[in-house]
Amino acid sequence: MSSALVPTRTEILVIGGGPAGSYAASLLQREGHQVTLLEAAKFPRYHIGESMLSPLRSYMRFIGLEEEFEKHGFVVKPGASFRLVQGLRESWTDFGIGGPDHLSWNVIRSEMDDMLLRHSAKQGVQAFDDTRVDSITWEGDPTSSRPLSATWSTKQGSSGEIAFDWLIDASGRAGIVETKYLKNRQMRESLRNVAVWGYWTGVKRHGAGTRKDGSPWFEALSDQQGWAWTIPLHDGTTSIGVVMHEDISKAKKAKLNADGKTPTLTEHYLEQLEFLPHVRELIGDKGSLVPGSIKSAGDYSYFATRYSGDHFRIIGDAANFIDPFFSSGVHIAMTSATSAALTICSSIRGEVTEDFAQAWHDTKLSIAHTRFLFVVLGAYQQMHLQDVPILSDIGADNFDRAFELFRPVIFGLADASKELTNERVQQMMEIYAESFDATINEDSISAVRARYGQDVVDPFAPAVGKEKIAEMAAGDSESERVMLRFEALKIFGDQNFAALGIGLAPLLGYVARIERGNLGLDKVETQAEAVSAAAMPSATEVAAAA
Repeated sequence: MSSALVPTRTEILVIGGGPAGSYAASLLQREGHQVTLLEAAKFPRYHIGESMLSPLRSYMRFIGLEEEFEKHGFVVKPGASFRLVQGLRESWTDFGIGGPDHLSWNVIRSEMDDMLLRHSAKQGVQAFDDTRVDSITWEGDPTSSRPLSATWSTKQGSSGEIAFDWLIDASGRAGIVETKYLKNRQMRESLRNVAVWGYWTGVKRHGAGTRKDGSPWFEALSDQQGWAWTIPLHDGTTSIGVVMHEDISKAKKAKLNADGKTPTLTEHYLEQLEFLPHVRELIGDKGSLVPGSIKSAGDYSYFATRYSGDHFRIIGDAANFIDPFFSSGVHIAMTSATSAALTICSSIRGEVTEDFAQAWHDTKLSIAHTRFLFVVLGAYQQMHLQDVPILSDIGADNFDRAFELFRPVIFGLADASKELTNERVQQMMEIYAESFDATINEDSISAVRARYGQDVVDPFAPAVGKEKIAEMAAGDSESERVMLRFEALKIFGDQNFAALGIGLAPLLGYVARIERGNLGLDKVETQAEAVSAAAMPSATEVAAAA
């Protein structure tokens, strides 16, 4: 980290040095802007969230960090395996079907996050860890004005103030702008979860010796009260965690042991493993819990009514958080960091107005968040952990933005209804739940591929819609189920599994321009793209909704 003094002025201030903050800082510095980053913790620091999604490789490649990731030795992640209903076969998501560029990693976050932060410093970012932002000074009311400066302090007693032209809040779940100034964060009751986890040695890998080797294993508890993750790491340990609703966790912890005492955190954790037959099988006789490694944290899900304002953007966990299921946190961090960087660049160049840049960023984050939310809710429904969600748990604005994008594919081109109802939400959940259909095996997939072609079982190919699938299947229910599963994966990915797919989908009539030295927004020119963009609300509507 920088040994210089924190400057008194910078062009762009980034609060937070996690994946979102470090990535945004690297992007903007590489565009020729002066960036200062202030991180409260001393790096490297511990963080949970070790399983990465497929697009991470493309994001790392774009800032020149892919080769360092490869050499570091992280466990290569070829996909993910799920058993959401005990007694059924596992469901396998194969990242490799799109080629080696789609393989990801299981990481030790203290190492990965430190690599990202140090890489930003190599790009020229003035990066300071162990430096906490305490407050932000605004031109007027924070809800309607721009931020001007921030005060900071260190544990060693140093303090100061830094002025800036632009602010990016990547301060993690603390979310200084959302929680302290905008006060617009909304908690999601149905995903008010708690996680407890620990690290083990001697645990067998799921799918060892097969193409699944290195894949995380996700399993529903047999008492239908939660789910667990098992993630192999490159230091020889395995991360094993259990997630359940806070009310269920409290009830389980309140039950007395045979000695009349409530269980310790470790005892509570080990008791949950009794409901996880395959996790116990992987632990076997040689698995050993690392002493003192048990940790617990609230995985509360939340979102906000907006993620930007005049000359500021909110990204990563500072903006929103869904759930640890399906490992969406770092992916959304990278997506939101890229969105923040390119909308700031576009606004600075005058390609779009600052108001429009904010609307584009809000729309992009809302869609990314809602897409993953429905994957999680669909999985939870499969595990009988989720009834039909109430609309307040979805977030009407977030849902509307995503629903407009997905409606032609999910419900057919003839469906013009924009009404937000519980039935619509349930339909969305059912579509995404198809991606976890455990009754589909690899023989069925091979048969459908041979009969209908590769595209219908390629999660990176364009979605075609339920109507077209029904027409192709012509009454063959088995083939239709297989194609619907991959259709759900296509909708879920929405081309974001492609290299920096953030630039492929038109939003509000503009597409992202992902070019080093030329990040920004391009107006949609072709009629086909304009039709796709027309399904989205206008910039004025998005700004009003925010």
